[in-house]
Amino acid sequence: MNKVNITTFVALMLLQTISINTQASELVYKPLNPSFGGNPMNGSFLLGKANAQNKHKAPVANKSYAEKFQESLERAYISKMVREITDMAFGEDADSNFFGEDSIFSSGDYEILVLTSNSDAITVQITNTITGEVTVIEVPRYGG
Repeated sequence: MNKVNITTFVALMLLQTISINTQASELVYKPLNPSFGGNPMNGSFLLGKANAQNKHKAPVANKSYAEKFQESLERAYISKMVREITDMAFGEDADSNFFGEDSIFSSGDYEILVLTSNSDAITVQITNTITGEVTVIEVPRYGG
C-alpha cells in the first residue's frame, strides 16, 4: 500500500469510529409559559411581568362618605334579610317582627318583595325598576 492509501484508510477508520460513537437525539420544545404546558411555578413570575407592562388601569370611583354609608347599610339589611329567610325556610327561630306578612325593600334601582304568607315556600321577587326585569326566587320551607 502506498502512503496515500494508508492515509485515506486511517482517515476512513477514524471517521467510522467517530460516527459509531455519535448518537443523535430528538429536539424537544419545552415551553416556559404555564398556559402552554410549561412549568406552573413560572406562572406568578410571568403574571408579574405582564402586570408591570400593563399601562391600562381601571378607573377608580371616589365615593362620598354618605354613599359608602348607604351601601354599607344596604348590605347589612340584605344580609339580615337572607339570614331571616334562611331561618324561616328551615324552621329555626326567626325574628317574626322582621318580616310582617309581606315586606318590600327598595335599594337603588331594585325593589325586593318578600312574600312569607305561603306555608310551603317563601317567595322573593326582585324587580329592576329601570328595565322592569323581574326575578322570582322560591325558597321551600323545611320543618315547622
